[in-house]
Amino acid sequence: MSELRWDPLKMSWVVIANERGRRPRDFILERETVHLAACPFCSGNEAKTPGELFAVRPGGGPANGPGWKVRVIPNKYPILRIEGQLEKRGVGHYDTINGIGAHEVIIETPDHDRHLADLSVAEITDVLRAYRARMLDLRKDGRFRYLLIFKNHGLEAGANIPHSHSQLIAVPVTPTVVATKLAVCREYYERKERCLICDLTAQELADGRGVVRDDGDFVVFAPFASCHPFELRIVPRRHGHDFGLLDDGTLALLAETLKDTLLRLRAVLRDPAYNFVLHNAPPMHPRLGKPDYWSSLPYDYHWHIELVPRLMRPAGFEQGTGFYMNPAPPEAAARFLREADLTVSL
Repeated sequence: MSELRWDPLKMSWVVIANERGRRPRDFILERETVHLAACPFCSGNEAKTPGELFAVRPGGGPANGPGWKVRVIPNKYPILRIEGQLEKRGVGHYDTINGIGAHEVIIETPDHDRHLADLSVAEITDVLRAYRARMLDLRKDGRFRYLLIFKNHGLEAGANIPHSHSQLIAVPVTPTVVATKLAVCREYYERKERCLICDLTAQELADGRGVVRDDGDFVVFAPFASCHPFELRIVPRRHGHDFGLLDDGTLALLAETLKDTLLRLRAVLRDPAYNFVLHNAPPMHPRLGKPDYWSSLPYDYHWHIELVPRLMRPAGFEQGTGFYMNPAPPEAAARFLREADLTVSL
């Protein structure tokens, strides 16, 4: 029988369908491909993009030329623009803010045919170093309330350019999804003086059925109330609210975990399209009239990554109820990923 499960972090219900006989092959979709005459993200095409903001260049060399391993540029067609001042106004019962923010692209490799799962641990560490560097820089801007780092892999997940890349968007408001998590974590800490995400992770570890990988530093698990088939959460075992404070050694451990997880998904689901989102603490800028607004943030929030293969499209039920429907019980998904044959080549 199906069951409804409550997610105390996202404050949402999920219907776990418990359909018997569903195996990973039942979720495999034929991937669409995009072909570009000239990819702007490839080495040698630096002139086709805006000037770089950050780059990993082992041999040195001038900016905006070949020789880089990771390159960060402004998005040529940004959702939000960095120039200007915030202006807020009401429009009847509605509110508007002019589109101030930042939109950057992290090009993860100069090689068009390599994806994040193909990179070495050292190369993925360089990508994570780029995340950290740009996050630390943009958080200095008091106009930005939240910095979102995410990756779309595959056309079905929103990647219109197939060359492997991530994105960073700074927004002048706290997104609703983020605000919900922040409020839930703070309220939980006020009641129990413990971190909610620490407690949820400890519960997953104690149960064990949803755990995919645990190396003592990072835990990968399919959450009990997973909204999507094969949804995963990557959580550091050591409590910390801010990804920007990680040292290079910890980034290397995270890179190893991320590579292993992506290879498991590739082996089980034949390289599915996916999104991953880095959920981090917001910049701790003072808030007018709220002197204690961020006072508990280092204690009550716990940064983490959510990774969601795009195996189903939301339909009317999800839109009408706000519930998610997941036909792959997370315990079964975790078992398939734990038992994945990582020698499988595609």
